[in-house]
Amino acid sequence: MKISRDRGKSYPANSERDLTDQLPSAPAAVRIFGPDGTCAAIFLDFDVAPAGQSQVDADVRRVTSWLHRHGARWIADHSPTGGRHIYIPLAQRVGFSEARDLVEALGAACPSLDKSQHQNLKQGCMRVPGSRHKTGGYQELDMSLNMAYDVVRRPNSADVWEALVGDLRAEITAVRHLRSVEPYTSAFTGVKEDRSLDTLPITGLSHRILDIAQHGMYDTARYPSASEARMAVITAAAASGMKLTDVELRARTGIWPGLAQFYSRYRTQSRFKSMKADWDNALLFLQAQRKLEKKQPDLAKVTYDHNSPTSQPPSHRAGLQGGDFLAGTSNGSPAEHQFILNWRNALTIVEHRYQGSRAGLVRRMLLRAMGAAARMTGSRFIEFGSRSYAVATGQDHTTVAAHLRELRSEPNALVTLIERGKGTHADQYMLTIPEDLIEPAGSLAWRKGKIHALRAAFRELGLPAAYIYEELERAPLLCTTAELVRATGMSRTAVSEALEILAAWNLATRSPAGAWSVNVTANLDLIAEQLGVMDQVHAQIARHRAERARWRQWLGSRILATLEPLSPGEDYPWDVYERPSDDWELADLAFSARSG
Repeated sequence: MKISRDRGKSYPANSERDLTDQLPSAPAAVRIFGPDGTCAAIFLDFDVAPAGQSQVDADVRRVTSWLHRHGARWIADHSPTGGRHIYIPLAQRVGFSEARDLVEALGAACPSLDKSQHQNLKQGCMRVPGSRHKTGGYQELDMSLNMAYDVVRRPNSADVWEALVGDLRAEITAVRHLRSVEPYTSAFTGVKEDRSLDTLPITGLSHRILDIAQHGMYDTARYPSASEARMAVITAAAASGMKLTDVELRARTGIWPGLAQFYSRYRTQSRFKSMKADWDNALLFLQAQRKLEKKQPDLAKVTYDHNSPTSQPPSHRAGLQGGDFLAGTSNGSPAEHQFILNWRNALTIVEHRYQGSRAGLVRRMLLRAMGAAARMTGSRFIEFGSRSYAVATGQDHTTVAAHLRELRSEPNALVTLIERGKGTHADQYMLTIPEDLIEPAGSLAWRKGKIHALRAAFRELGLPAAYIYEELERAPLLCTTAELVRATGMSRTAVSEALEILAAWNLATRSPAGAWSVNVTANLDLIAEQLGVMDQVHAQIARHRAERARWRQWLGSRILATLEPLSPGEDYPWDVYERPSDDWELADLAFSARSG
């Protein structure tokens, strides 16, 4: 078991100890997988936080009915906060991949099911009945102790396990395809995809459409019924360049449960036939729109042209960003572009300062986010609030503010505070290359491509995994764990755990000799969608917008001058947001418009 030293927030590897007859004095969790990589039970954790108590109760009823239908036996308990656990003991141990496949397939139909415990071979663990809870109280059985003991004494046979796996065969195939470990056999095999829409000027899906696809909630003023809402999702998906099999995969694996439930009134065999009919109708509509675009370009432009999330934000405090401040440093000039690239080289040289600690990893990512902001605005002078940097780095804005203070006070700092924020203006910073780094930074070759801040999937997978993934991307050859430790400055334990996470999501593979390489076929965008990152970012930005509105109201009540109203481009335009394709990162959101 693992003992939590922070009241149930984490269960570190170094807290592991043998099970004893004595109840631990702190929250404790039992490891799911043994040293041989197998487990003797399936652990299902239904969490209240994502969808509420009613969803937890509905998902537990769904799963227990399914288990009962296949003759399976289980143990159930609940936590003081309303979370529920289901334990399915097995007579024959099953491997990590088999157990993970089953849990992820169940998660496609159960939004409250936390699948992470079965996605980590070494760190996966869960509290069991009788364990202390972080809020006080204990995990309590939903049945008598005698009944629970009887289930443990007579676990589920291999036949029951095969029946459970067999019933979820299609869903298991889909989740394995998501991890790029198995080809996906679609219900639409043999269907020819229409390629005539490839030049449509729509890319990505708006948050409004994603909200319908993921949660099934829609504006009844815009969509009179569920049929119109589901057609909006199908049409938007077709216009974005997706294929019918892409939509089916998302509906089958629980990435888009909102869309899947629109088809639940049909019998199982008819659901995907109905989806195919909707898809055909969407293609006919989009083809008609394309013809309209050719005949009436201006009218089509009104239909499709939206603000790009990577368009440059308006200049702030032109006196500091204009050419009269520093000769040749106007926004977007070649001189500014070269300076920003040299600054990135300087950061590369001194990144070792920020290795080896959690605070250092955050500051390193914060500096990258500031570099990304400068690259996007075309100027070394950047004026974005801590909330913008919070979105770009996946941190809380108060954490970002504290790290900004530390960064600007460092000797040979890479950023300089030019002017403190006043009113609705944020602090303005200037990227700075310390004098002793000007020559070495200028002698290094410039890196190709964009300056990476935090890519969206790593908001959930963690900063260590982000840095390890980047090192594997850059490495021309396979890397050993020791080489990654030297390159990143992180501890061997942190590197090993990050590699575990990357391997679990098929982002990195290990050779028979023990060296690691990045999996070039993995799709970070799809992983971010699967992890629900967009929901988290949307909630964070919505909270920031509300805080900014309250700040403006407070300012307006205390000054005589009337504050200018928010312009459409000043806050994040969710209603017209078209998500960047594949390798998008949080900086694209944070600095595409002023987020405060």
